[in-house]
Amino acid sequence: MKLLLTSCGNANKSIEKALLELLGKPFKKANLTFVPTAANVNEGDKSWLLNDMNNFKKLGFASFDIIDISSVPRHIWLKSFKKADVFVFGGGDTYYLSKWIKKSGLLEILPKLLKTRVYVGISAGSMVTAKNISLATVGILYYEKYGKLKNKSGLGLVDFELRPHLNSNWFPKIRLPYLKKLAEKVPYSFYAIDDDTAIKVVGNKISIISEGEWKKFN
Repeated sequence: MKLLLTSCGNANKSIEKALLELLGKPFKKANLTFVPTAANVNEGDKSWLLNDMNNFKKLGFASFDIIDISSVPRHIWLKSFKKADVFVFGGGDTYYLSKWIKKSGLLEILPKLLKTRVYVGISAGSMVTAKNISLATVGILYYEKYGKLKNKSGLGLVDFELRPHLNSNWFPKIRLPYLKKLAEKVPYSFYAIDDDTAIKVVGNKISIISEGEWKKFN
């Protein structure tokens, strides 16, 4: 299983290089499917979503598909996922994305698909890969208000949690002093990464790809 977990997607050359290494072939010979579902419930301007898409589009993939798993039936999104070499799960509301990955049936087949494909997460798309989604802290840190989850389990692809957007002006609580206090109250490990950092996962091996700042807690 190969994952590249980021705050802002293809933000710099180091992250681009890491993706190329995970892919194992030129971008022009690979297909990408972008999943914008997490952004559905975000209000206001969404130019950031377009920027995230464009940062991958400019890499020159052979095909670039966009699939909202909450709005199309299984036979449509499954065809796109089977064709893809890379899945990019975009940012937005972590709770909402988790709900639709489960409700759509994608969770059931994702582990099998990822035996031969690369998972890229952007913000919520990265956070949802954990075994659990810490409801209280995620909501407080990222202003997520999408209802209440009956099941706080994530995808279970990694055994740590992620706190993206370290030092971002958009999320004033994502600062090391505040996160240090938070870490003292929780039993699990989590990484805080800024918008120029990614976590590369290959099997059980974890590598940090960074042109910025990051820190592991617990």
